[in-house]
Amino acid sequence: MIPPSTSPPENLKTRLKDGLSWNWPSQGKLLKGFDPKNGSTALDISSPLGSAVRAASKGTVVYSGSGLKGYGQLIIVKHGEAYLTAYAFNTQILVKQGDEVRAGQLIARSGEGPSRKPMLRFEVRKNGKPVNPLGLLPPA
Repeated sequence: MIPPSTSPPENLKTRLKDGLSWNWPSQGKLLKGFDPKNGSTALDISSPLGSAVRAASKGTVVYSGSGLKGYGQLIIVKHGEAYLTAYAFNTQILVKQGDEVRAGQLIARSGEGPSRKPMLRFEVRKNGKPVNPLGLLPPA
């Protein structure tokens, strides 16, 4: 059983896409959108320091740590055969490699991005290629 502090909120908005239920990983203003032509393959979401970071969909944690340069404390979750989500610049990681997570489950606390602004960088890859997370997430 998942402890109450890590359970999904009751009023979680979701969107069904490719057989998975998707939700926003963090609440906050969109600072930077998906724009691969200009080097942005993720969403930057403003998030007060220590805010909840939640799994965007059910899956398995395949990476949890700070060994990838440029991402701070990072979590990567695998969803089915095709999707990976990445949650970068966390101040506290609450899951470890191999953990199964549910959509909306608390997995981390947000930290600061490279410009020292409190934020979460959220990236989605499908079959290894970056995709626009806005195509999967429910309307804000």
